Formats: sequence, structure tokens, C-alpha cells
Amino acid sequence: MAVLTDDVFAALANPVRRELLRLLLDGPRTVNDLASHFAMRRPSVSEHLRVLRQAGLVSERKNGRERHYRLEAEPLVELQDWLHPYERFWRERLTALRNVLDEENP
Repeated sequence: MAVLTDDVFAALANPVRRELLRLLLDGPRTVNDLASHFAMRRPSVSEHLRVLRQAGLVSERKNGRERHYRLEAEPLVELQDWLHPYERFWRERLTALRNVLDEENP
């Protein structure tokens, strides 16, 4: 497994970039199609896509004059693997809280 980089976390920290990834779940899209979902100009969306590409979260393919972007999920799988112990930690804490509440309210 590749080591997670700060680039992946930085890319995911921005809500526009998270929304771009969500849009790409349905399959590849052109930059113009992606930009139509935002109240910003296409160059700004392209800059967000560049950050996602540098983090390995999207790939780009040129087809004539159009650029098509595709979700690359591998860094997200690595992120999920990294977060898993924390998920288990919180699940255990919530189970303990539920048990306490169940004891107080039979």
C-alpha cells in the first residue's frame, strides 16, 4: 500500500473538490460538464481538478479539444484503510454509550 500523502488530505479538505469527486462517481465527465455544476468559472474548476489529479484522485484524458476526467479510487481505499482503526474506536465508544443509556432507561 502506498503511503498516504498530505496531498490527498489537502485535496479532500475542500468542499468543491469533494463535490467534483461525487460527480465523477457516475463516470467520466468533461471539464465543461463538471463546471456547469458550480457557480464559478471553468478555469477555477480546472484548478480544483489539477489538485485532484496531483493527489492521484482523478485522471485526465484528452479527446480532441475536450478533457475528460475520471475518478481514481485507489487513494480513497488507502484513506479508508488508514481511517478504519478510528472508526472502530468510535463504534466501540458509541456502543458503550448505548449500553449506559439502556441501563438508565430500561
